Amino acid sequence: MPELPRELIRIEDPADPRISAYRDIRERDLVGRQGRFVAEGKVVLNVLFSTARFTAESVLLLENRVAGMEELLAKVPEHVPVYVADGAVMDGIAGFHMHRGVLAIGMRGEEESAAALLARLPERALVVALAGIANHDNMGSIFRNAAAFGADAVLIDDDCCDPLYRKAIRVSVGAALKVPFARGGTATSLVEALAAQGFETLALSPAGVQEIDAVKRAQRTALLLGSEGPGLPMSLLDRLPSVRIAMREDFDSLNVAAATAIALHRLWR
Repeated sequence: MPELPRELIRIEDPADPRISAYRDIRERDLVGRQGRFVAEGKVVLNVLFSTARFTAESVLLLENRVAGMEELLAKVPEHVPVYVADGAVMDGIAGFHMHRGVLAIGMRGEEESAAALLARLPERALVVALAGIANHDNMGSIFRNAAAFGADAVLIDDDCCDPLYRKAIRVSVGAALKVPFARGGTATSLVEALAAQGFETLALSPAGVQEIDAVKRAQRTALLLGSEGPGLPMSLLDRLPSVRIAMREDFDSLNVAAATAIALHRLWR
């Protein structure tokens, strides 16, 4: 094993209580982790240990992944234990084959309200607001798009899935740990919170009135997106300026993550 910047703690029994937070990962993903989340993959862990927003409780590495981890391990605070296990033990801990073998337990901390988050954004800001996004792949991709195109924050209503679900974080390539977000309330309450902070909210819909290319971005702009299928409530589409992405007339719509990327790119440019 190469010389490393810190001591590693070997785990030889999947039942070891020190790694209980990692046990049966898929099942625990579904029932929750009492204020914790799982970060998976070297890129995601680099984000976790490069931001002050979240803290880590521990790290668990597959033995054959330790080589080449010197830079990452140097970022891990001294008080955070780093566990290492061989493939059989790691699979026994997780409950399935963990081919990546690079994991950490993060701590959620106290969640910020939408009003508090919006109040501290800069004078010129771009926000993504989500209503009813229930697919974790889409959620992760939307966060990745938000990071790529300079969104300052993401607002999430109560009908959305958790952006700190393991798969959502992984699909976002760590952006869910980087882009500030607030969740809670209804889509309508998110729109009201945005209006109270001087944001013009654009509702993105295939039936939107104006093409996104023609939009002149306001100083404070929010892009509101709904789930695939139902889309946004008509009460909001009737109330807000609506925009669409031009496409062939014989095709219905884009995946919500793809649509987010295109719309954010237009607003960013």
